[in-house]
Amino acid sequence: MELRRLGASDLHVSALGLGTMTFGEQNSEADAHAQLDLAVSRGVNFIDTAEMYPVPPRAETQGRTESHIGTWLKRQPRDKLIVATKIAGPSRGFQWIRNGPRINREHINTAIDASLKRLQTDYVDLYQIHWPDRYVPMFGASSYDAAQEHDSTPIAEQLQALAELIKAGKVRHIGLSNETPWGVMEFVRCAEQLGLPKIATVQNAYHLMNRSFESGLAEVCRHTNVSLLAYSPLAFGWLTGKYLADPNAQGRITLFPNFGQRYNKPNVPHAAKEYVRIAREAGLTPATMALAFARTRWFTGSVLLGATSVQQLQENLDSAEVVLSAEVLEKIEAVHKLYPNPAP
Repeated sequence: MELRRLGASDLHVSALGLGTMTFGEQNSEADAHAQLDLAVSRGVNFIDTAEMYPVPPRAETQGRTESHIGTWLKRQPRDKLIVATKIAGPSRGFQWIRNGPRINREHINTAIDASLKRLQTDYVDLYQIHWPDRYVPMFGASSYDAAQEHDSTPIAEQLQALAELIKAGKVRHIGLSNETPWGVMEFVRCAEQLGLPKIATVQNAYHLMNRSFESGLAEVCRHTNVSLLAYSPLAFGWLTGKYLADPNAQGRITLFPNFGQRYNKPNVPHAAKEYVRIAREAGLTPATMALAFARTRWFTGSVLLGATSVQQLQENLDSAEVVLSAEVLEKIEAVHKLYPNPAP
């Protein structure tokens, strides 16, 4: 599988990575190990997780995903794998994580030590801030509301604490997730001004029904040399077509209706229907077309696959070499103009 360099780092990751947020909720430990084995056998070297996982987040299961990965990871050649995890910020209100998570020195140190213990490793290759310490609109919110601003740890202080982890050998590189153009620019500016480690990545949602990354973040990431890690490339299953065939099909949308609210928008089914039609007319599965689209954007470092079965993961991995024709891309653009970003 193609390897791509993340930003200016020395990390070279597979163009398709394995997302793991189903491990410990929809997938058992044995399921998790089977997916990890399959992914690595197909050339995947990049595994992404988070202290918050699995989803939907609950106090009873928090950290279980990292633990499932850890029992597998301890038997692997560690230097052949790129392992990424994330520290939870305060925006989601998960009080069971460190009695209310923050992104400051105390919380960063506590969080990384707990993650390393669960992962059964001495270091992670990429440590990401899962969402900002400050207020930002997210998960379906489209406009900034200054009235929701709250006290937060200055970005310079966050970087200084992360730099200490790198110096201690617990972290190799750092990144962001669910960030805004201003946030990426400010992290880069502070790093340059203060001589601190620079972020290599930003992990945001990116798929056919949410291309908002292309408007502001794509330009920022190009000029700052920050790579996109694209999550939810199948839009919680909508881009597979399964909910069009059966609105009650098993998946995160039906199992956890309060978790996928960004997909509860009026134009989502209409846009999904059109993308599914384009794929089938081209002789592709809808999932293959959606994954190939995300993978072949110039700003994408890696596309994170999330599956609930080995069979589903196998199909997703089969998309690794697919390149969409100019005709298919033209049809995709026509739908995007008709239904722009229905699930931001």
